[in-house]
Amino acid sequence: MDIRKLQRIVVAALEDIKGKDIEVINTLKLSSLFARIVIVSASSSRQAKSLARNVSEKVREAGGEVIGVEGEDGGEWVLVDLGDIVVHVMLPSVRNHYDLESLWQKPRRAAAQAPKK
Repeated sequence: MDIRKLQRIVVAALEDIKGKDIEVINTLKLSSLFARIVIVSASSSRQAKSLARNVSEKVREAGGEVIGVEGEDGGEWVLVDLGDIVVHVMLPSVRNHYDLESLWQKPRRAAAQAPKK
């Protein structure tokens, strides 16, 4: 499946269940493991599980493959592996703690050229 189509399906599935602060990070130049990371916040563990389940269902309905789902037992951080896209459904406290956005974004020029002490 085309990566842009898969991304649209994922984002629409997250919006259907009212996922918050959806962020898509292009990782093509950073990793050969996957092309995109999608991060979304859930207001509860129940919503996190529903978001992950809806993504899986919508991708399968469109003919895509779900490689695996991890973390459904706890629901604080549920990962959906779609091959080219990895979806992280997280409670806000977990998302703030791990700050995946900062880990996967390119360093900003100002930060990279900060004066040494």
